[in-house]
Amino acid sequence: MNNVQSHAGTRLTSLDAMRGFTIAAMILVNYPGSWQHIYQPLEHAEWHGLTPTDLIFPFFLFIVGVSIALSYTKLLEKGNSRKELYKKIVFRALKIFAVGIILSLIPNFDFMNIRFAGVLQRISIVFLVCSFIFLNTSFKTQAWLGAVTLILYWLVMTLIPTPGVGYVSLEKGVNLAAWIDSMLLPGRMWQGTWDPEGILSTFPSIVTGITGLLAGHLLLSKRTPYDKSILLMILGFAAVTLGYVWGLTFPVNKNLWSSSFVLVTSGLASLLLGALYYIVDIRHYTTGTKPGIIFGANAIAIYVISDVISIIFYSLPFGAASLNVHFMTGLTAIGVAPKLVSMLYAIIFVCINFSIAYVLYKKKIFIRL
Repeated sequence: MNNVQSHAGTRLTSLDAMRGFTIAAMILVNYPGSWQHIYQPLEHAEWHGLTPTDLIFPFFLFIVGVSIALSYTKLLEKGNSRKELYKKIVFRALKIFAVGIILSLIPNFDFMNIRFAGVLQRISIVFLVCSFIFLNTSFKTQAWLGAVTLILYWLVMTLIPTPGVGYVSLEKGVNLAAWIDSMLLPGRMWQGTWDPEGILSTFPSIVTGITGLLAGHLLLSKRTPYDKSILLMILGFAAVTLGYVWGLTFPVNKNLWSSSFVLVTSGLASLLLGALYYIVDIRHYTTGTKPGIIFGANAIAIYVISDVISIIFYSLPFGAASLNVHFMTGLTAIGVAPKLVSMLYAIIFVCINFSIAYVLYKKKIFIRL
């Protein structure tokens, strides 16, 4: 087992596969055959609580943090200056943010209803902030930054009354984060008066990225690979436990990106990474990892492509019934359960995106957004 090295110059197959399967899961839950017929695990929790679907976005931000630690350590070791890296980081963050804005405009390009918040926008902010944090602070400072941010967010959300309401609330649409969105967030919001990727909840989402940085530090350490995998799982279990205890006073909630949500989801991500690292990179059981690696090679690009080509699969011009409607109608008419049909359509859509990812991978085309 000691022949496995996790220094910055070595790619981790487990991390690459985890990134790809996370993107595949993101596409799966985003594009069902019908939003009226979805299996419960493939839906987000209505408010407080956690479903498998709620794990996907924080897992990706955790992976962003791990990747920052590994890739920028490698670049520094190769002699790249921090000034050079700063320029690349800012440019990449702006690109990802801009693509997120463009996707919010497709297909109507209604510039009066631009959504400035969004998944890619949040990824860009987490990437930007965590990259600068990693390049300018130590492991201990990063851990303290993360802890203090989560505690402050908890105190702000549970002690400060919502203006106009007159009392502290964590309920949908009347909490402090929603009020700040309504006052400060320009453009269209996902939920009308508030946004799950809004302003205040972006701060704890950055901490999700920081937990990835901390996991990256562990993988870069001089411990044996076996010790690294065990520590990732132990620390992950501890974070999940602490998160659910914290959830007794600040419930686990994706829309609020609550402090307890950060600990629970980052803990589960660490548990999974530790297990995959042991199975794939230490024991070399790589069977089944290839699809994840192919998806992960162009992760954000495939996510963007899926959103663009979804126009073909979910909306046709001139009022024509879209492909998903035909698919749902055809299979349910012969007796197939609507939820199963909806999931099959989503799986087919994932496979179509995989075929695109496969072609890019075989041709060694890596689109770095």
